[in-house]
Amino acid sequence: MAQSTAPPTSSAITLHINGDKYTLPVDHRTTLLDALRERLDLTGTKKGCDQGQCGACTVLIDGRRAVSCLQLAVAAEGRAITTIEGVADGDRLHPVQQAFLDLDGYQCGYCTPGQICSALGVIAEHAAGWPSAVTPDVRPEAGPPPLDAEEIRERMSGNLCRCGAYVSIVEAVARAAGSQVEGAVEPGAAAIEERVA
Repeated sequence: MAQSTAPPTSSAITLHINGDKYTLPVDHRTTLLDALRERLDLTGTKKGCDQGQCGACTVLIDGRRAVSCLQLAVAAEGRAITTIEGVADGDRLHPVQQAFLDLDGYQCGYCTPGQICSALGVIAEHAAGWPSAVTPDVRPEAGPPPLDAEEIRERMSGNLCRCGAYVSIVEAVARAAGSQVEGAVEPGAAAIEERVA
C-alpha cells in the first residue's frame, strides 16, 4: 500500500512591497496582514477586526484596495503591494496624507493608514470612471460622476473610524482628488455646531 504524502503547509514566497522585494517562508494560512506586521515588521497596516469589516488593514494590491486580513500572503506573491509606509515620497507626504493632516482627517490615528490607502484607491477608481452604489448615471457615455460628499462617503464606507472623523475624512479625500465638496457636513451637524457656538 502506497504511503500518502501530505501537501506542503508552507512555502517560500516573494512579495513586492513598496518597491522592495522580500522573500520569506510562510505558512499557507498566513494572512497578508500578519506577514506584513509579524514577519516583515511593516506595522503601519493595522489589525482591527481581523474579519474584513473595519478597513484598518487596507492596502493596495496592484493599485486596487484590499483588506489584508482576508488576503492570504501566498495569494499576493508577485503582485505590487503598497502599504502606508510606501505612500510618501521620502520626506514629502503624498497629497492624500497632506490633506488628512491639514484637515484633521484623523483623531487617534489607528484607522488612518487604512483610510489613506482606501482614499488612494477611491481616487484611482473615480478617475477610471468606476461607478459606486450611489452613482446616478452608470452609463459609460455619462463619464465619471462628480466626486461629491455622497460619492466619497459611499466609496469610503468600508473604512470605519471609531473617533468619528468622517466629515474631515470626506473633506481630505475631496481635497486630494481636487474636488470641491459641497455637503461634506453630515445632515444635522451644522445645527449642532450652531448650538455649540
